[in-house]
Amino acid sequence: MRGEASISADRTSRDSLAPKLRAKGTDAWRIGEELFVVTNLLDHDAQVERSLTDPSRPTADKVALIKTILADQADPLTVEILNDLVSRNWSRVSDIANAVEDFAVDAMMYYADATDSTLAVSVELAQMHSALLKMSVLRSKLSDDFAPAKARLDLLHAVFGDAKLNKVTMRLAEHAVANPRHRRFLETLEWLIAKFTRHMGQSMVTVTTATPLNKTQIKRLTEIYTNKLGRPVHINSSVDPSVLGGMRVQIGADVTDNTVAAQLLQLRRKVTTEM
Repeated sequence: MRGEASISADRTSRDSLAPKLRAKGTDAWRIGEELFVVTNLLDHDAQVERSLTDPSRPTADKVALIKTILADQADPLTVEILNDLVSRNWSRVSDIANAVEDFAVDAMMYYADATDSTLAVSVELAQMHSALLKMSVLRSKLSDDFAPAKARLDLLHAVFGDAKLNKVTMRLAEHAVANPRHRRFLETLEWLIAKFTRHMGQSMVTVTTATPLNKTQIKRLTEIYTNKLGRPVHINSSVDPSVLGGMRVQIGADVTDNTVAAQLLQLRRKVTTEM
């Protein structure tokens, strides 16, 4: 959990610089890339992280360190974001890396906005999450801290490389795999889905059925879950013949599985237990 000082620092910095980041349009991609690199650096260099958050150290020294790290290679807004962050107070040393990552994801969302692909990315992240729910071995390998980052990335590309995902979706997945940040891959996907749905002002509801939903069914489900959640929703219809019938509904990390396949599995477990 982040302390109050870190929460305030993160929120204030992002709110103040959001208009500039949004105005970057497609150039926000470069800023997101640069901030992901800095996030990884901070996560793996405790000395630099401490130097940038030391409350006894003058801000000018921290800004000078940022300049040394970036070596005049970064976008001016990347520099401005980092300079702003190091000027603030943090509850814990590691919280500044969380804030840099937040900015990086924000940049990718603004790039998605500029390319009219925000909804597509949100849907693809939800579909990736839904697919991985049934692949525990793959989830484990993608989150394996003991495996080299390259091996995890190679596995990600082998599984999803032919899916023709939006470049933002793939970049976010690559970040989650290459630098897990003490999170399981599925957990990071849930966090990203929540950020995108909040950014769009609506919730993502993934509905999995054996056959495609028609327009009337999607409209009805939209009405039901909009009323239930008290905010606009987008229905992401996913088809999986193996569920046989019924419906599996996923909202964030919450899954309600009323499919025939799930009921048969429960029955099989019950019979096995009673034998």
